[in-house]
Amino acid sequence: MAAEVKTTANHKGAEWLIRESEPAATYTPEDFNEEQRMVMEMCEGFLKTEVMNILDRIDNLEPGLMPSLLEKAGEQGLLGTSVPEDLGGLGKDFVTSTIVNEGLGAGHSFSVAVSAHTGIGTLPILYFGTPEQKQKYIPKLGSGEWKGAYGLTEPNSGSDALSAKTTARLSEDGKFYLLNGQKCWITNGGFADIYTVFAKIDGKQFTAFIIERGMEGFTQGPEEHKMGIKGSSTVQLYFQDCKVPVENVLGEIGKGHVIAFNILNIGRLKLCAAALGGAKGSLDVSIQYANTREQFKQPIANFGAIQHKLAEMAIRTWVAESALYRTASWIEEKEQELLHSGKPFNEALLGAAEEYAVECAMLKVFGSELLDFVVDEGVQVHGGNGYSAEYDISRAYRDSRINRIYEGTNEINRLLTVDMILKRAMKGKLDLMGPAMAVQKELMSIPDFNSDEEGGFSAEKKLIRNMKKAILMVAGAAVQKLMMQIENEQEILMNIADMAIEVFHVESALLRTMKKAALLGDANAAIETDITRTYLYDAADRVNKSGKDAINAFAAGDEHRMMLLGLKRFTKADPFNTKDARRRIAARLISENRYSL
Repeated sequence: MAAEVKTTANHKGAEWLIRESEPAATYTPEDFNEEQRMVMEMCEGFLKTEVMNILDRIDNLEPGLMPSLLEKAGEQGLLGTSVPEDLGGLGKDFVTSTIVNEGLGAGHSFSVAVSAHTGIGTLPILYFGTPEQKQKYIPKLGSGEWKGAYGLTEPNSGSDALSAKTTARLSEDGKFYLLNGQKCWITNGGFADIYTVFAKIDGKQFTAFIIERGMEGFTQGPEEHKMGIKGSSTVQLYFQDCKVPVENVLGEIGKGHVIAFNILNIGRLKLCAAALGGAKGSLDVSIQYANTREQFKQPIANFGAIQHKLAEMAIRTWVAESALYRTASWIEEKEQELLHSGKPFNEALLGAAEEYAVECAMLKVFGSELLDFVVDEGVQVHGGNGYSAEYDISRAYRDSRINRIYEGTNEINRLLTVDMILKRAMKGKLDLMGPAMAVQKELMSIPDFNSDEEGGFSAEKKLIRNMKKAILMVAGAAVQKLMMQIENEQEILMNIADMAIEVFHVESALLRTMKKAALLGDANAAIETDITRTYLYDAADRVNKSGKDAINAFAAGDEHRMMLLGLKRFTKADPFNTKDARRRIAARLISENRYSL
């Protein structure tokens, strides 16, 4: 008996695992309106005219250069996209603000500075500040007159942020909190005017404070020398009885973790967007190099090995883009739903981002690893020249590596992905039990090798349904077998997370392809079909490998054999000539001399 999969237009967080989406109800980049396309062009134009021709000066930390670039971006409205109009911003929707992050994502260190400013530098005050705090700080942050930064990490507290040692105590006159401690790896720290800093009041109550440059007892260290993003200001902050007015407490005392973790949800999605922009930029550079670099009396773009690389870079980029905007639209829809229900502005977006925290974590992992893959292959396409500092691909290679570390390491985000799904199930927010039990029954039945439906993508849809069953089978059995000990089995949790990340992304790609084919005809979605089928064919093997590693780690005997047989059934893909598909994809890229999908 096959496990039933329901269909709905509006997903709750992580509900894609047990429900199907309709292509027509899935938001894709093809749905950008004219204004959003103009915003993307504005961002790309800004990078071209203001940033890309001075990258060496930026990397040399030329005094005043980065702040001046942020001010120019502010003058064009690029820093206030998501700031409400009554606070001096543009008041645009979440999808549009995501577009800005992507559009500026190829700007190397500038992208890091602008993302930190508009994200963790501005959003804590925008969402958690009092009306007075918002009026004082947000208009100037949105315009770029003031620059923002964020101080959470300490020398001995990275992923374990709540173990921070920085303390705050109330002064005898009750007018100030006196902060003592230090923060490290502070992006924009060398020039920021406003900092959101976390400390424990009386060593216990984890609380956020708004710190202004120039406050008594607040100093900064020298610029860090980093492997990449050299032009991004990164310093340590020091507090020695730093006098912070009591009215600069941000949010509720003892609730600093609410600010830190909620802001991270949004930051993870925006990091994916920036990484996507960076991947497109590096892919453009690699395509253009392959078209001009000649070996054996012809461009290296003519060679199958290079075409394979360019195509795979494009495939993963397109898949990431599909999942990113699918999720961004869900957050936007949820935000509007909460606003219409009477929730205030800040609670609406934070609530929407929290609803899709699972998806944000997965996007962060996929996006950062996409960019690492693209720049690595880009260096390879460039050959020896890729290792030369004279070529920008080497800068992109160095700059990319940090993305797998900040906004929560990818290991932390993988663990969070599964942890959050299981917690939603235990709280009754996500019905995993019913579908998981149905999958167990299906394992005991005779396999159904026939497609349940007809149509051009029936085999792909069935394979994705089956891969979801593989996740439910492995995760359900692991929880049943390990119970509360599963949190100590991080390798198994990361295996399950990898399965989920693959399936969510390839489903997003399939929905985008099906939507375009339905609107414009199969012939006009031929490249998208090649991309989706190639990625799906490979993803099935990756899901199988992750599933096997997990099963081998906790199952034994008949259960072990049955689950491996089930996994093989659920990840069986029809034969597909990925070589020819990649050549067709590469031909499009090479003919247009850029990423144009």
